[in-house]
Amino acid sequence: MTRGATPVAPDDGLTTAERRRRPVVLVNTGDGKGKTSAAMGVALRGWAQGWDVGVYQFVKSASWRTGERDALTRLGELSGAVTWEQMGTGWSWTRRGEGQQLEAREAAVEGWEHIRAGLAEQRHRLWILDEFTYPMDWGWIDAGEVAEALRARPGTQHVVLTGRRCPQAIVDVADLVTEMRKIRHPFDNGQRGQAGIEW
Repeated sequence: MTRGATPVAPDDGLTTAERRRRPVVLVNTGDGKGKTSAAMGVALRGWAQGWDVGVYQFVKSASWRTGERDALTRLGELSGAVTWEQMGTGWSWTRRGEGQQLEAREAAVEGWEHIRAGLAEQRHRLWILDEFTYPMDWGWIDAGEVAEALRARPGTQHVVLTGRRCPQAIVDVADLVTEMRKIRHPFDNGQRGQAGIEW
């Protein structure tokens, strides 16, 4: 366990151990690759700690098979402590007619209601809300409402949110915000995604 010093000494009356047990909200945002990958690393560490882990994906299609989904689902079969659900209808911003956009919006809103109820019930110790910034950015889900639910969540639930253009209301309530910035990407040279790297 790290014994490094922090740049400030909080005057909150808590011990170091008590501070280490406080629940946190983490945000992985920005245009660079690695937001979901980083969140899945947290999910693996949480599972290894014996936490109940819930992964909720808002944009990726349920028909896509990804390595992280396969790995965490198998780990969940060992412990019964991993839930993986697709809350969206796939890439909601491309090639969709008005009816499909409405369907995608309704799926996202329904997904958020499911999560909000789960937070109140303390269903998981660790929540991964993958690509959840998009429905907020598109105005489908109110970011202020999400921020308030995160702020008011009971117990010791950790929440990780991923996706580009994270709303300021979520940044303001988060304890840890990381912006992934693209410096170089194989896509720029015409190379498509690869198994084991992108999925």
